[in-house]
Amino acid sequence: MALKGDDTTVHWFVMRDLKRSNALLPAYKMLSEQGFEVFTPMKWVLTTRQGKRERKRVPVMQDLLFVHDKRQHIDPIERKTPTLQYRFLRNGYCEPMTVRDSDMERFIYAIHHAESVKYYRPEEITPAMHRRRIRIVGGPLDNYEGTLATVRGSKVKRLLVELPGWIAAAVEVNPDYIQLL
Repeated sequence: MALKGDDTTVHWFVMRDLKRSNALLPAYKMLSEQGFEVFTPMKWVLTTRQGKRERKRVPVMQDLLFVHDKRQHIDPIERKTPTLQYRFLRNGYCEPMTVRDSDMERFIYAIHHAESVKYYRPEEITPAMHRRRIRIVGGPLDNYEGTLATVRGSKVKRLLVELPGWIAAAVEVNPDYIQLL
């Protein structure tokens, strides 16, 4: 999804970080420290460090991040950081990909207000996973509409929230809040 506009309009730009997964200062941390609003989907993993196991938050997709600002502010940092790049549209000349503010805010809100989140790439979502349309009535995700993510063998009810073409998150919801549409 792309939104045309000039360099002075604030958008959620889709970017990629080409640093290794064990880099000390990945792009999402660097941009956050410089005052940019940055979002990258995170998950918890168990790692072993000096013989001790510890929980650590790492990006779900190593090279995917979203930056919310004006292009004229992001361009200088992108130019001087060789491992940071815009993701560009296929049929547009140097037109960076963007995500609508409403879609991004909805996605971020759902992730931050859910106890358990499971991420999917677009190719992992099958038509069988989202057959039933639902609305959440009550709770932190009140009035969210979407599809009920059905996974074989799972007893947990999950709402599928998507950033079209990029990533989807299945957030756990209380069955008492589910209303079938």
